[in-house]
Amino acid sequence: MHMRIIPITALFLLSYFSILAQGSPLPLDNTNAYHILDRLEIKSGINPAFHSNVKPYTRGDATQFAMHIDTSRIFPLTGKDRLDLYYIFKDNNEWLVCPSFPTRIGGYRERINPETSLTQVEACMENSRYTLGRRPLFNTFYNTPANLYEVNDKYFHLRVNPLLNFNIANAADDDQPVFLNQRGVVIRGGIDDRIYFMANLLESQARFPDYVNDYIDQNKVLPGFGFLKTYRSNLFDIENGYDFLNGQGVLGFNVTRHVGLQFGYGTNFIGNGYRSLILSNFSNNYLYLKANWKVWKFHYQNIFAELSSTPPRLVSQNDPLPKKYMALHHLSFDITPTLNVGIFESVIFSRQNNFEFHYLVPIILYRALEQGLNSPDNVLIGMDAKWNAFKKMQLYAQLQMDEFKFNELFIDRRGWWANKYGIQLGLKYIDLFGIDHLDVQLEYNRVRPFTYTHRTIEGSYTHYFQPLAHPLGANFSESLVRVRYQPTRKLSFEARLISANTGEDVDSTNWGTNLLVSHETREQEFDNSIGQGVSTRILLGGLEASYQIRHNIFLDLQYFYRRKDSDLAERDNTTQYLGAGIRMNMGKWRQDY
Repeated sequence: MHMRIIPITALFLLSYFSILAQGSPLPLDNTNAYHILDRLEIKSGINPAFHSNVKPYTRGDATQFAMHIDTSRIFPLTGKDRLDLYYIFKDNNEWLVCPSFPTRIGGYRERINPETSLTQVEACMENSRYTLGRRPLFNTFYNTPANLYEVNDKYFHLRVNPLLNFNIANAADDDQPVFLNQRGVVIRGGIDDRIYFMANLLESQARFPDYVNDYIDQNKVLPGFGFLKTYRSNLFDIENGYDFLNGQGVLGFNVTRHVGLQFGYGTNFIGNGYRSLILSNFSNNYLYLKANWKVWKFHYQNIFAELSSTPPRLVSQNDPLPKKYMALHHLSFDITPTLNVGIFESVIFSRQNNFEFHYLVPIILYRALEQGLNSPDNVLIGMDAKWNAFKKMQLYAQLQMDEFKFNELFIDRRGWWANKYGIQLGLKYIDLFGIDHLDVQLEYNRVRPFTYTHRTIEGSYTHYFQPLAHPLGANFSESLVRVRYQPTRKLSFEARLISANTGEDVDSTNWGTNLLVSHETREQEFDNSIGQGVSTRILLGGLEASYQIRHNIFLDLQYFYRRKDSDLAERDNTTQYLGAGIRMNMGKWRQDY
């Protein structure tokens, strides 16, 4: 049975669910918005409508939290804090509501004017936070700062915006430039405050540094994207570039005030870190059905996804891509307004022309189902946690377990190959040294060899030959530091330093790094340790300056450095470039692996 049966089946499951879900998703690449919401949650100690370890947020929840901060008067807001709030208000103005009239699901938008007895529309336009553009084009375009074109009707709202990301860099020891040229359009809207949608289409041409080309040659895919073809640019005299097309879309339903259901094509992220060991947005987009419910202090989420075990380059032209599936549920609980814990379980499985209906059961442990089915599926379990402390910092962590034996892990400790787990520890600190908007993030990730792997590629924790969690796969330890400073309303700086130790395979060996290789071909049963194989050290650094010339239009300047030192000298690689670019309604695309 194909994946398309899932939305029909899920309708029978809605009685289990109960989330406040308003509007289209806040794009995961909008790191500016997510950083603002992070800061405000830490600084205020206020519990937001969303749980920050489950992303993307909805635009309605983000706006509701910003309005709560703006009216709470619990703590003093600096001038920069208020500018942050108005960034959220401008970017999501369809979810601004007027306190003078009540809201239904997501924001009831009409009322009767007592003076004229006529129906008035659009609560957001009555809100003092609703900002009009200074110079609309032809009285039609950019009537508000954030949107090229918008419609505010009684039962319908629509936002249309262009997408642009152009960046060109001069790389050391390279006679051709590194560049990225992306253009597209994004549309979002809602009907009756019950149904909402978002869709974008992005056309891209690029030339990448050598280490990215090596990844493409080895895995036949570009991280974060699907099909790609070679591209030659006469303008830049480039012959070894790539051309690729991608898009995202989601159709959401606010079934009740507390029920949310989404059917879409895109990615998801679970965690509070720069990386995630549970589910990240590193891989290509995938088809998914997502059910959310929120009751009291709980947020429970189910994701049912259709994945691909093989990329197009390895499949005959007229054949469909081989399918596999993921079912994941994550339960998040606010112990206090500042302390949150979550548990998760996911299973990767494949069936010949069939979907395993047992995994649609939303509240049972997948491990119990797997054993009851006598299945060969790959089940992962784990937990995450977050604590906002002293209105200055956030401590966060993840523990992911693929499989292990208690005696081998804690008593015998012989480095058994199947002790497969990963840990993440992190810290975010805002206003460092008392300097407003000087923020730092520290993070450590460690994943044992063979974690996420399985007997077959159909069971590995991958999609489109790309990891579903950390970009380095397994068999690594990683430390990273990020520093962000915003001295003025329009100018911001960010620096990051990432250091990783990993082990690579050589010839036909399997030391547990490559998730696409069966763990049955492992080199040894015991004495397995992180970094085994060909010892490899990766040092990556970046410096970026961004100037916002208009809402969501940025001029960027960046310096990037990456050095790979391997025990095999022929695998050593150094990349260094200085570049500049312009972005419109898009985040920065970083290739940090």
